[in-house]
Order: sequence, then C-alpha cells, then structure tokens
Amino acid sequence: MSIVDKTYWEVCIDINPICADIVCDIVQTEFDCEGIVTAEEKYKNLELVSTTENTLKAYIVADILDFDNVQAFFHAQRQDLIDKHIFNCDIGSWNVSIKKQEIIDWSKKWKEHWKPSKISERIVICPTWEKYEAKENEIIVNIDPGNAFGTGTHATTQLCVKACEKYMAKNSIIADIGCGSGILAICAMKLGAQEADAVDTDETAVETAQINAKVNQEFSIKFKNATSDILDSEKYDFVFANILHNVLAAIMPDLKRIMKKGAKIVLSGILEGKEDVVLEAIKNNNLKMIEEMRQKEWIAFVVQRED
Repeated sequence: MSIVDKTYWEVCIDINPICADIVCDIVQTEFDCEGIVTAEEKYKNLELVSTTENTLKAYIVADILDFDNVQAFFHAQRQDLIDKHIFNCDIGSWNVSIKKQEIIDWSKKWKEHWKPSKISERIVICPTWEKYEAKENEIIVNIDPGNAFGTGTHATTQLCVKACEKYMAKNSIIADIGCGSGILAICAMKLGAQEADAVDTDETAVETAQINAKVNQEFSIKFKNATSDILDSEKYDFVFANILHNVLAAIMPDLKRIMKKGAKIVLSGILEGKEDVVLEAIKNNNLKMIEEMRQKEWIAFVVQRED
C-alpha cells in the first residue's frame, strides 16, 4: 500500500510527560504508527512561550479506528501502570480524542516545531536546517538528531549542559556515556574541552553523532558503538552519564573507574522518586556529592571522585 492509500488517524492522549516514553512504546507496539509527537513547542526570541507536553499525539494507520475501543485500551494500560506502582505521581487521565488526518510527510513535519533554543547560559541549540545569528557570549551548536536522543529540549540534556558550564575546567578530557546525538560531547568541546570519547550501544546513534560532530567542526571526539567498560581507567576529567537511574546505579563502579582522582561526573536521567537508587550507588562507591540539580520532574547529581 502506497502512502497516498493510507488512512491516518490523529490520536491525542492526555498524559503527564513523565510517562511519555512508556506511552510511546505502547503505541508503537500495539498500533501501526507512522509518527508520534510528544510536545509541540513554540519559541519567541529563544524563550519557550507554549508547549503541548501534556498531550501526546500518535498518528496511526487504519481504515477504521473505533473511539470506544481505543479509549478503553488506554484506560486499561493506565490502570495497569497504577496497579504495578510504576510511577508515584499522577500520570494524567489518558483520555483520548481521535480524528482523521491528512497525509503527512513525517521526515519534514516534525522539523516545523523545532526552532533554535537557548538551553543554558551560553549554549544555543540550532537545528541544522535553521539559521541563527549568535549574540554576545553565545555558542551555537548545530544538531540534527535523526533517530538518536538529544535535541537539547529535554530537561536531562539541559541539566548536563548547565553542569558542564559550571564545573568543567578548560582543556578537560571528557567522556560521554550513552552519547545519543552527540550533543553533550559537542557542547563540551565548544565550552573548551581538549578531547572527548563518546560511546553508545545504538549503532545508528553513533553514526548520527559522528555527522553532528562534523557539522560542528569538532574533530577531537572519538565515537564508538560500545559501553563504558571499553574506556581507559582514570583518564577523564569530566564525564556525562545521561541514562536511566537503574543503569546509572549498575555501572557506577565502572563510571568511577574511568574518572581521574578529583574528576567530576554529572549523573542525569533521574526521575523524581527514583533518586534513592542512584544516591545509594554514589555512597557505595565513595563519591562526593557536589550539587543536586533539578528541572521539572528530573534530577541530576554532580559528584566527584576523591580516592
């Protein structure tokens, strides 16, 4: 069936953004889904003026889509999450609305809503298809995330960049664990790092990151399709680890191993309510807490190796 023969339905689901990733997985598993929009953001003079982050939109291919069945399905999925105590907060109503939608070219559509945005005191993230003139003291990082995580709009990424601006010394050697689009390693280089090693288990993400580094003319970043255990011991002055809380806890000994004595690491990707898992791992590995940073429902810890 060609694209012109398809019938698209826009399914809008009222959620708390905290569970957006889970809802995306459900939609992609259970439906013939051509695209998902987790938030449509509008900027004016680099400032976010509006967002639809409480409404997830999924674009589903089906000749007929029965509203009652779809509503009942998502309410059942929501109740299952509540019964399993996956989240310790209100995850939204998951009420559904549906309507037929015109044919959409998803390779272009999502780009309409992503504009240059200032994510820290100095860093402005600019999509590769947009133009932006840097103001005094601003640093432009051009990114096309492709299928990789890392547009700069997510709070976990912004916390990492803010920590980098505050704590990374000039000429540092840095590591980026779970590099996604390469945005953090590139930001670090723009902020004065000497060189960087970046790893990700997703081969496509590594390929995307290499392209983004080239676009930004940052040639001192070595990207590898790997995990942190391939990196040298006590090599790095500053480390990014923007991963899920349970993964952070599991690999904390290895993260400490690659840090020089006195080095700092920013541990991000931690949802409120899940921080105790990471805090325990920090304590068990004798790392010193430097700062706890928060943005929306997300937490990042900046810690230091002393021994």
